Amino acid sequence: MKAADVMTSKVISTGPKASIRDAAKLMLQYRISGLPVLDDHKRIVGIVTEGDFLRRAETGTARRHPRWLEFMLGPGKLADEYVHAFGRKIEEIMTPDPICISQDMPLEEVVRTMEKHRVKRLPVVTHGRVVGIVSRANLVQALASLLPETKDSHPKDAEIRNRIMAEIAKRPWSPGNLVNVVVRGGVAELWGTILDDRERQALKVAAENVDGVKAVKDHILFVEPLSGMFFEGRDRGII
Repeated sequence: MKAADVMTSKVISTGPKASIRDAAKLMLQYRISGLPVLDDHKRIVGIVTEGDFLRRAETGTARRHPRWLEFMLGPGKLADEYVHAFGRKIEEIMTPDPICISQDMPLEEVVRTMEKHRVKRLPVVTHGRVVGIVSRANLVQALASLLPETKDSHPKDAEIRNRIMAEIAKRPWSPGNLVNVVVRGGVAELWGTILDDRERQALKVAAENVDGVKAVKDHILFVEPLSGMFFEGRDRGII
């Protein structure tokens, strides 16, 4: 999937000369947490988000520092904080030159870009114009539409077991022959030994995702490699 497949096409925007009050009202009206800032030629020059409204003088949340820290921060940083707390126009508090993406960017790269730059939304730009926004909410919506629904079919236990074993075997974290699966009436029971307790949850997830599995029981023993001590499954019940 690409950015164009999940983006919000109707873009609500503001201008650099707009008041902070008007921008805040727009965000509340449309229930969005960020606005691209467009100049008179509809080119993006910044982005403003809920985070930009957190440290404001009006709400008494402007940053305050002890005198020794003010000395360490220097006048430039303190001046920036003052503008952010007391500025009246969007251009005074927005993040300029935001990271933008194209409609053709694969979703894997979109997510990587969000993580790298620690942002929650990315404007989608074509020929210098904003044509959409991809936010974390859009990615959650895409996930919800792609997750398979519960099927009414009831595969046989042997078939379910084979699918679980095949899923586990192809994963790089697989404990291999140290783990076995028994399926009775759609309930998958995990047996065996693991040397890293984090594999336990991965095994449960692998079983849960196979069609026909009604529940998973954990009977796996964790053996601590250095001490040789072993521990039974933390949850021996049905999950």
